[in-house]
Amino acid sequence: MSFSGGIDSRGRVTVPRQIRRRLGLSAGDRVDFVCESGLVILRSSRPPEDVFAKYRGALGKFPGGKKGIKAWLRDLRDY
Repeated sequence: MSFSGGIDSRGRVTVPRQIRRRLGLSAGDRVDFVCESGLVILRSSRPPEDVFAKYRGALGKFPGGKKGIKAWLRDLRDY
């Protein structure tokens, strides 16, 4: 698949609609330009997946809330 785009006087690149759709890009998204073996690869620049996100909240709230946490830490430090 090959499409043409353009570069304006400020160095901005126009990404063709078909490529934006295929990569799921929309206005304001960030992209990476990667040079490999004489080719330039355009890819979506998404933050790395948070591997701990699915575990958040699994244990429920800490007993006593923030005060309970602070007391627990104090006890650990005094140990």
